[in-house]
Amino acid sequence: MPTHATESNKAAKTSNPDGFTPEQVKELSIALNALLADVFVLYIKTKNFHWHMSGPHFRDYHLLLDEQADQIFKISDDIAERVRKIGGQTIRSIGHIARLQRISDNDYEFVPAHGMLEELQADNKALAQSLREAHEVASDANDYATTSLIEVWIDEAERRAWFLFESTR
Repeated sequence: MPTHATESNKAAKTSNPDGFTPEQVKELSIALNALLADVFVLYIKTKNFHWHMSGPHFRDYHLLLDEQADQIFKISDDIAERVRKIGGQTIRSIGHIARLQRISDNDYEFVPAHGMLEELQADNKALAQSLREAHEVASDANDYATTSLIEVWIDEAERRAWFLFESTR
């Protein structure tokens, strides 16, 4: 199997049904790909904490984090497909994610349950802020479909942060 692209198998640019300018496609793709990287990082971190949860509230926290991870993963495909629908290219590898991510990894061998919840709360709040910034880019491009999706994702991120906050009180 060849390791490099040839002229005959290069991916064709998707059609641009909404008439975005090349600059708008570039700006939207940059904003959405950064979100996609953060979503993958937050998904992996949430699953990491789900797998390594311990303590007196194990069952409740374990189930909460599994539910949140599922919700986070679900939006990844929507983000990537939106980039493609507007005519852009999206993330292709773990390395690409690492170059774009703004949410930090957590590789510690042990994190107390309370620390896990606090860190995920902060990460979900950061994601909500990044979503607001991407909303501005989409709004400036009159990309109503993207702004509509992002509004739902902001609400979901805020809800996850709220649940995590209430679980640490």
